[in-house]
This record gives sequence, structure tokens and C-alpha cells, in this order.
Amino acid sequence: MQRQKRLQVQAMSIRSPKSSSPPPWGVLVLLAHHLDPKSLGVASCVSKSWYLSMASDHIWQPLCMSHYPSLSNLKITHPSVSYHRLYAMAYVAAKRRVRGPSVPQFSVDSLIFDIHILGTKDNHPIVKIAKPGNEFCFDHNGVFRFDFGVNNYECLTSSMNEMLEDVKITWNVVLKDWSAVFTMMDYEGKVRYSPGSEGWFSQELPPPRCCSSDSTSGIVADLKLVFYRRKDGGDKVRVDKVSVGILNVVNWRYVIVEDGIRYLQHFLFPS
Repeated sequence: MQRQKRLQVQAMSIRSPKSSSPPPWGVLVLLAHHLDPKSLGVASCVSKSWYLSMASDHIWQPLCMSHYPSLSNLKITHPSVSYHRLYAMAYVAAKRRVRGPSVPQFSVDSLIFDIHILGTKDNHPIVKIAKPGNEFCFDHNGVFRFDFGVNNYECLTSSMNEMLEDVKITWNVVLKDWSAVFTMMDYEGKVRYSPGSEGWFSQELPPPRCCSSDSTSGIVADLKLVFYRRKDGGDKVRVDKVSVGILNVVNWRYVIVEDGIRYLQHFLFPS
């Protein structure tokens, strides 16, 4: 604001006190060569004559070539486009590229994780969890990965030998107000009951609604089971813990909590 006032004062000082005519174009052009892009933009708002002087190609060409050389080449194939316009487009695009993501519309506390794992042979329940977000066990690294202890259901094996079983896994994310649900995983696979072992399942998540269904999202829903044998012996193997998360398959790291929430927004808050 102070810069704009100074420019306006300079413009008034250039004018003759007995004349209302604008200052000579040559003076404005000379002044323009000493201004940076931001000051040129401010000076363009002083008056129409200042705008016409500050927007000329011979002023903006070196600036455009210096800051955005690739876009400057468009002038060759599209000579009607001004360097002023090319610079403005490139500047806005650069700002958008480094702009931070939007703030999530809700928090993890607004969610319920509903996880069901059934043995497909006789549909016997292996795991059944429905946990609200305020009871989640968060990862200390701030990633979208949560652990749940399992206390109510057991996996029974016919012997202490490792046994494979077909299972069906369903993981739904539900809004607490029951207004929407999104299925993170609907998967059938095999699990091996072995004390101290882990069962790992993953399924690719769909891309956000802004993308084509033919494109890939680059992230997967991740679910792990941890088993242990009951202390009273016998042939019973128990599910001790269930871990779920969203995994980025590009760098094989879990996404942060905020990014996981932003992804879910596309499906829980359809526009």
C-alpha cells in the first residue's frame, strides 16, 4: 500500500501543476525498467495510461524469460499473447503448485471403524470390531495407521500345525452421524494360523472422484492380524491385534493422518 502511494505521488509530481495531461510515455517506460514485477503490477493500477505503459512487451519480455523461460517460448507460436499475460499465468500457476492442502472437514473422532473377518468355510467370526475414533490407538509418527486389541473372538485350529483358512475381510469407515459410509476393504484371501505370525492383507483404493476410474490412486488399504497361542495350551490360536491403515505404494510408507482424512472426504462428503 505504501509503495502504491509513493507511485501515485511520483505520478502527480511528474504532471505539470497547470496541466491535467498524463506524463510523457517515455518517462513512464523509463520508470518501469526500474521496477520489479510486483511493483509493476501495483503501478498498473494507478491509471489507464500507466497500465498501458507498464504492460508493454519490451518491459515484460526479460522478466518472463528470466523467471519462466519455458512459457516464454509460447510467444513464438502465439505472438498475439503478451509477455505480461504469460508472466501472470505462470506466476499464478507457481503459487498454486506450492499451495498447501486444504484443512480437513472432519477429524478421526468423527469416524467409526467397522472391521469384520469371517472364516468362509462356515462363516464363523474371527474378528468383529466397531471402534469410534476417540478410542483409536494412534501411531506415534502421526500416520494413518491404527491398532486394535481383540478380546472377544478366537480362531480355532484342529491341531498345532500351521493351518490355512479362507477368510473374508470387510473394513468400513462410517461417519458417527450415520450419514455416510465408505468401504476401505472388501477382500477374500487366506490366513495361516501360527502363534507369533502375522496375516497381511491389502487392497487398492479407488482414486478420488476428481480422477478417471481408469487411473490408479497409488494407495492401498492395509490390514494386519497378529496371532498368539493361548497360555492354557490346547489347539487354540487367538487373534491378538488388528492393525489397519492407508499405505502409499509409491514410497511404501503410511500416509499421514491429515492426508488420510482428505482422501476419505472425497467419498464421505460427496458434492
